[in-house]
Amino acid sequence: MILRLPPFKNPFSKFYYQPLTLNCIFLLYFLACSCQTSKPTTTPTPTPTTAALPPKFTYKQLQTQLEQSPVFAQNFTGFALYDLDSSKMVIAHNADKYFTPASNTKILTFYAGLKILKDSIPAFRYTIQHDSLVFWGTGDPTLLHPDLLNQRAWQFLKNRPEKLFFSASNFATIPLGPGWAWDDYNDYYSTERSPLPVYGNIVRFTGKPGTTKALVNPRYFKAQVKTDLNFNASNKLVGREYDTNKFTFYPKNIKKKFEVDVPFKQTPELTIKLLSDTLQRPVKLVKKRMLRPTQTFYANPVDSLYKRMMVESDNMFAEHLLLLCAATVFDSLNTTLIINHVKKSYLSDLPDLPNWVDGSGLSRFNLITPRDLVVVWQKIYQEVPRNRLFSLLPVGGKSGTLKDNYKADVPFVFGKTGSLSNNYSQSGFIITKSGKTYIFAFMNNNFTKPTAEIRQEMERLVTAIHLNF
Repeated sequence: MILRLPPFKNPFSKFYYQPLTLNCIFLLYFLACSCQTSKPTTTPTPTPTTAALPPKFTYKQLQTQLEQSPVFAQNFTGFALYDLDSSKMVIAHNADKYFTPASNTKILTFYAGLKILKDSIPAFRYTIQHDSLVFWGTGDPTLLHPDLLNQRAWQFLKNRPEKLFFSASNFATIPLGPGWAWDDYNDYYSTERSPLPVYGNIVRFTGKPGTTKALVNPRYFKAQVKTDLNFNASNKLVGREYDTNKFTFYPKNIKKKFEVDVPFKQTPELTIKLLSDTLQRPVKLVKKRMLRPTQTFYANPVDSLYKRMMVESDNMFAEHLLLLCAATVFDSLNTTLIINHVKKSYLSDLPDLPNWVDGSGLSRFNLITPRDLVVVWQKIYQEVPRNRLFSLLPVGGKSGTLKDNYKADVPFVFGKTGSLSNNYSQSGFIITKSGKTYIFAFMNNNFTKPTAEIRQEMERLVTAIHLNF
């Protein structure tokens, strides 16, 4: 057999090769191989493969990423990062500028409670005069609350042999806070403030698909609920008339099992009606000024208040926690008075004077800087043992308002979120891979893109701190 190859010109010869036989080709191959230097055959050692690690950042590089992030390009962003080990601010971007903190305001309220309240909540003050027991509220939000089991205060009032009289004379705060959106009155997060909250100052409606009448708690309001079988364009399940306690239930909007809390319009007259109904004994209203000496009845442990306020970001608990502080210091349930007291007594050393007007952060009048939040967190860290403190906060990937962020086998973010339309903030503590602890405050105002995009970019940068430092 003859194998024909294209003519090949030898660069060292003027001759052309002619067609070769297969035998000749094999012979040439054998001669070429035999001329090579023999080497021992070895099996190469495989190189271990490793997952790609994120690049290491310096503080300066991280700040550059923050400043040049396209996600934050159109909104106002502030960031402060404080190294607890070195007691040094290591990153500061607009840290001295004022931002709307939303529920990060609860951090100030939390600190006020730590400085003023004892281990248990003062449920109410009372005095006994002959055959009568007169009591005044302290702002305690736990009495008959549908989510709490400890009802020591209720049992105390129910079993007293005296006639019961309630006075609201020490209440010096309007039900809705300054700067709250008036049209939020129907939403659970805008629950009214009162001297003696009952049932959390909300009506709870529960049911499931096919229900034409929702279960109502407290039952007192059952007669004030009507059902509208027509479709409601707003897709709400329950609506309340603005200035009354008349409710409308819209069963056509039910898509799954539901539990809806709607604030009720609060008055002292309504308070005694609800108390009389549940205590099954008369409670009368008096306009009696509280005079010392009075006695104080203590109910739930104070940490139960802190945890619900911080983990679930419960506005009602936050507002009434401030009132509890006011009742403790002044005997007057005055939010403005206690805020001014806390600012003067405990927060006068903040780098920037905050504009603080409510307990929850519902108001857009609240203004604070990122470096202020860092200082308040530092004060809290010095007041509260670390294990107790972290147990009272949302945990990244595990609980509360941080449950869906920072998922990891070992949690590394503990803190507080704050959200209003076009505003989103996070602050608290970052535990790094190396074991260091940082305090951070990350604030974003005036954005129009979805909050999820802002939150995702914040998570990326905070996670980078965890991995790199």
